[in-house]
Amino acid sequence: MDFAIPEEYIQFRDSVYHFSRDRLAPRAEALDLEGTFGWDNWRDMADMGLLGLPFPEEYGGSQASPLATCLAMEAMAHAGVDSGTTLSWGAHTILCGVPIWLLGSEDQKKRYLPKLASGEWIGGFGLTEPGSGSDAAAMKTTAVKRGDRWILNGSKMFITNGPIGQVFIVFAVTDKTAGNKGISAFIVEKSFPGFSAGKELKKMGHRTSPTSELVFDQCEVPEENLLGPLHLGFLAVGKETLEWERSCMIAPIVGGMEFLLEQCIAYAKNRRQFGQPIAQFQAIQQKLANMKVALEASRWLIYRVAWLKEQGRSAMLEASIAKLFVTERMLKVVDDAVQIFGGYGYIHEYPVERAYRDAKLGTIGAGTSEVQKMIIIREMMKRYVRSLS
Repeated sequence: MDFAIPEEYIQFRDSVYHFSRDRLAPRAEALDLEGTFGWDNWRDMADMGLLGLPFPEEYGGSQASPLATCLAMEAMAHAGVDSGTTLSWGAHTILCGVPIWLLGSEDQKKRYLPKLASGEWIGGFGLTEPGSGSDAAAMKTTAVKRGDRWILNGSKMFITNGPIGQVFIVFAVTDKTAGNKGISAFIVEKSFPGFSAGKELKKMGHRTSPTSELVFDQCEVPEENLLGPLHLGFLAVGKETLEWERSCMIAPIVGGMEFLLEQCIAYAKNRRQFGQPIAQFQAIQQKLANMKVALEASRWLIYRVAWLKEQGRSAMLEASIAKLFVTERMLKVVDDAVQIFGGYGYIHEYPVERAYRDAKLGTIGAGTSEVQKMIIIREMMKRYVRSLS
């Protein structure tokens, strides 16, 4: 296996890092304190061509590979950009744009991808509901065909970009007798009759990424806005999206680990206690070493998933392994970072405090850690059964 990253990818990663460090990161502390979405960040990201990164060039994208996309998202977090910005970017580009690109009709691609790539419209993804999170297939939102319209009724909860988005990928039950084979996906615009977004939810972390409930009250969706096969949206759109989500959207956590490690090393070299830098103490050295191990292991787990995606191979098992390991290890990394900074790590002006609040979401969103273990076991059993038959 070749572990080398192409030189053009490295140059691209470095350009995103420097752009993010110089243009976006200086706004992070103020945006997090205010709990507001970074519109200036969004415009700068659009100008940089990041919002449509993996889309084909004919639709306004950059045609970046899964690995290049991971590298860009990792680089932004490494530069110190707040996690809310990377989360909103991921929901917009990966969760909303990628399904349209991969499974949409030509008309759908032409209608939506250029607006998403330019940042004119902001996208989101509606799967979780007030009563169904890990058991997403138990959703209650329904879609009934009436003439040339689908009528949606129900709601979605914890939707990233909900208060500010113009278009969402929404899942609804179209055949109540078929379980997860009776769920379809739809492209729903904010302007459709019967659609509304609830008030913004106040969160522990990711405060710059607005979140809300989406409500569908006799919401009228044109029949041509069905995304992917009828009744197979959960299996087709959901599966494809989750593999991207559990690689590209986890990549910022890897970048965040590197950012924290660099912050901790610099602090440990300069902070003096008992007459010497705390970097001289074995307890601090062990924490730094553990952080580096977590970083490198996480990085290559993510890269492996991206590589499998580039090969056109299924990566459900590998994506769940990566998602579980990276998000769980980040909890330990941020805990050690705050411990190294001591009292200063508990103060808002230092980025480790923000990172501590942001880290927990990784073990909840895109499938909890417990769900990842269920998927890992299920996929393992499939593979071992095949190998023994």
